[in-house]
Amino acid sequence: MEQGRQGRGRGGEREGGIPDGLLVGLLGFLLGLTVLVWTATGLAGLFAHGAWPTGVTFTSTPVAMRSLASAPQDLPAAWPSTPPAELSGYGLFWGLAIGELMVLVVLTVFTLGTVARWRAVRARTSAERHAIARTSSEPHGRADKTPPPAPAVETASEAPAPPAPAPPVPEQSVPAAPAPVPAFQPADPAATAAPAPAPYPHAPAVPSTAAAPVPYPPTSVPTTVPGPRGTGSRVLYGDPATRRPSTVQALLDAEGPVLVVTSDASVWAETKGARAKLGPVLVYDPGHLCDTPSRLHWSPTAGCEDERTAAARATALLAPVRPRALIDAAMADTAETLLRCWLHAAAVDGRPFRQVHRWAQGTGAHEPVRILRTHPKAAAGLAGLLESALTAYPERRDIAQQLTGRAFAALSSVHIREACTPNRTDSLALESFVNEAGTLYVVGEPIEDPRSHPGAMPLLTALASDVVEHGRRMAARSSDGRLDPPLTLVLDDVAAVAPLPVLPDLLATGQDQGLPTLVLLRSAEQARARWTAPLPSH
Repeated sequence: MEQGRQGRGRGGEREGGIPDGLLVGLLGFLLGLTVLVWTATGLAGLFAHGAWPTGVTFTSTPVAMRSLASAPQDLPAAWPSTPPAELSGYGLFWGLAIGELMVLVVLTVFTLGTVARWRAVRARTSAERHAIARTSSEPHGRADKTPPPAPAVETASEAPAPPAPAPPVPEQSVPAAPAPVPAFQPADPAATAAPAPAPYPHAPAVPSTAAAPVPYPPTSVPTTVPGPRGTGSRVLYGDPATRRPSTVQALLDAEGPVLVVTSDASVWAETKGARAKLGPVLVYDPGHLCDTPSRLHWSPTAGCEDERTAAARATALLAPVRPRALIDAAMADTAETLLRCWLHAAAVDGRPFRQVHRWAQGTGAHEPVRILRTHPKAAAGLAGLLESALTAYPERRDIAQQLTGRAFAALSSVHIREACTPNRTDSLALESFVNEAGTLYVVGEPIEDPRSHPGAMPLLTALASDVVEHGRRMAARSSDGRLDPPLTLVLDDVAAVAPLPVLPDLLATGQDQGLPTLVLLRSAEQARARWTAPLPSH
């Protein structure tokens, strides 16, 4: 019987119940119609006589609506408490009412369309991410099994004496894989005999490639790079034709976000499609080397409200032009002090980066001092530091300003200035690409003598350094102290495009922080010319 009562209750609801949505919609319609008639009457009187009619109130509008339904042309009868002289003609009233109704309809349709489109895009993006996550689980499993052949090649070329334990070696030889790069030189004669223990398909291919580049035998290694995730941080040497396959393969094998520094625009053209399936693809190309209209814009003053960020940004901007002689160290330090204070002053005061360029040229030199002294968000002590640098040693100041002016010489180009003028979309995309497994391509022309003609190298170096520091901060905030998935750094021709000041430390500690780094250079001499500290090779 209880079930019968429940069935009748449900049947009663279906037969006589009114949906709550219909009631709410009807009440909303009546309320909106009341507001429309009230505002149309008042605005008509305001336009006709210059003042809102006396008795036209919201509470008396329902009675007026009932009167207008029977006599649409008789406004005085609809508003009996209002003097007829203060009311307008019925033509103006109905014209305003119909106009308001049309505006409301257009706004409603636009709002509904925008919300529906946003929901559809969000649902499609979520579905694509779930599909990519399902399809990428199997390739990742295979990628974890591919790294052992590469360490086997290195151990075979390094110590060919014990060839007997062939089958169990792949799993045990992985810790011994990071052999020093110079070890390939004495092992060259023995490498031809290495194919004797041939349980691995990649072993015979490496010795034939190793004999090709005579000046730098280690260039054979990049042809078998399985990807940074399995091998950790490493430094490889070779010509552009040898480095390019390794760069492309590392990009295709990376499972998380990637920062790419390269002078080869074809790397972007070949890998952008595959990387776009995993996340957003951004291109910072101030020199317009890539054939794309959508380029990232980034201001070097971004984030410089923080004093430490401003100091790191100044170091990165001046790294390509900084002299290496000890006698010029004081001048270089003064230039960093000036640039750090200028960046911080522009950031806290909301100035664009072109203002920093003007200060570097000597225009309004004491304006940043005033900003740093009076602005409430300015860091304490920087005003005195900047004023001391500007007035203490005039000769040193002049040389330091010449150094900063040389770093910003490329801003005379329209493309470079445009690349330093971001919009809100660019800032949000750059901040979120790591969390969205995106890819940032930093593309620039290779420059062998940046101290005299740096081009866009200071801007490229500053952006790449900022992304690295952003990844380190994210790793420090995580529970285990590392990024997961890792932020892979593929630095091709980095010495000639964006010589990161922190690269030696990044190679030493980046793997533990979830920042595996693959560095591809032309030669060891090029690395020694850019960094005083030796680059660790793993």
